[in-house]
Amino acid sequence: MSEVRHAQTRRHFLMVATATAASVGIGLAAYPFLASLQPSARASAVGGPVQVDLSLIQPGERITVTWRGNPVWVVRRTEQALRLMASEDWLAELRDPTSEVAGQQPDYARNATRSIRDEYFVAIALCTHLGCVPLYEPQPGTARSSRLWIGGFFCPCHGSRFDLAGRVVRNVPAPTNLVIPPHTFVGSHLLEIGTDFTGTPEDRYGNA
Repeated sequence: MSEVRHAQTRRHFLMVATATAASVGIGLAAYPFLASLQPSARASAVGGPVQVDLSLIQPGERITVTWRGNPVWVVRRTEQALRLMASEDWLAELRDPTSEVAGQQPDYARNATRSIRDEYFVAIALCTHLGCVPLYEPQPGTARSSRLWIGGFFCPCHGSRFDLAGRVVRNVPAPTNLVIPPHTFVGSHLLEIGTDFTGTPEDRYGNA
């Protein structure tokens, strides 16, 4: 009797061991597949595009959204602001009025307004000196300086100033213009930050 019980116990042990090994093997085989379904750490950190409803922004207003962990401004510029930005007196105040520094903006935003559509300005809201967030001061005036000021952004950390195209003025700590992120229009009133514009010049003012 004891021999029969011993054989049964041994058979049960072997069955359990075999089943356990099979389960481990299946788990190991499935791991690469399951892991492939999870977003990588890099992908999670990068983040996807962010959409902005432009119909909610009135002329002269600015909103701030977050893209890739950074604050991004979207400004709806007025006709007056665009005229002042193009004046000869103001252009003489700027360090890089024609966006000559590579890497500060996509090629499609390397123009007088540094934008796809003149009305809308998109920029990463970090001063190019030490990364402070500048203040939005769109009204023309000389409240902070005896120099000409047509309105734009003022960095409270060290006094750098940028116009409403993110162009830095001369003789301030910031060395370059504000950075323009990739962006495009996916509708007449819908902006997508994080996706490059691929349209034609005609699309810049159409319902891209």
